[in-house]
Amino acid sequence: LTPAQEDVFHSWYNNEHICLHGSAGTGKTFLGLYLALNEVLQMNQNKIIIVRSAVTTREVGFLPGTLEEKTAQYEVPYQDIVADLVGKYSSYADMKEAHIIEFMTTSFIRGLTWDNAVILVDEGENMTFHEINSIMTRWGKNSRIIFAGDILQTDLDGRKHGVSGMADALKVLDNMDDFACVEFTKDDIVRSDFVRDWI
Repeated sequence: LTPAQEDVFHSWYNNEHICLHGSAGTGKTFLGLYLALNEVLQMNQNKIIIVRSAVTTREVGFLPGTLEEKTAQYEVPYQDIVADLVGKYSSYADMKEAHIIEFMTTSFIRGLTWDNAVILVDEGENMTFHEINSIMTRWGKNSRIIFAGDILQTDLDGRKHGVSGMADALKVLDNMDDFACVEFTKDDIVRSDFVRDWI
């Protein structure tokens, strides 16, 4: 829908990995999940791994339940996007059950190796550089990564949760030959005219 979104497709098909950063409402997560699903459907990859930090915009207190129940709130955007793309709301859950989609937070990724997967790192602005480093050192053979975020939307407060590592990560990614970085601005906002006016 915008030149930057078009750049995403060119970058994905011309590079190993992509970084999508910039304004809210520009379709970064939507495009990332679309590309990841396409890779799996074309059988170029075996699965999609969605990773994000479990940082909330406001404290909500102790959440009861299992780990899966506690992280379920973070999966809602991906459920909605997959439903939008596939046309069936249960598709996300079906793909999780079939181990085509895996969702995890940065809290439990140490020691893992991700082979034959598309790794969608979302809300990168809410990760410390330590978390980003932990993710980047997980991927293995025949895997590709899509890193997405908007540094202006960080929920890290610099005290309890640490400082966003996205600015430092962008400097590194810009210098990696295998990465293409696409920056989105307010002119790329497609969510709604209201969001564009607000930004």
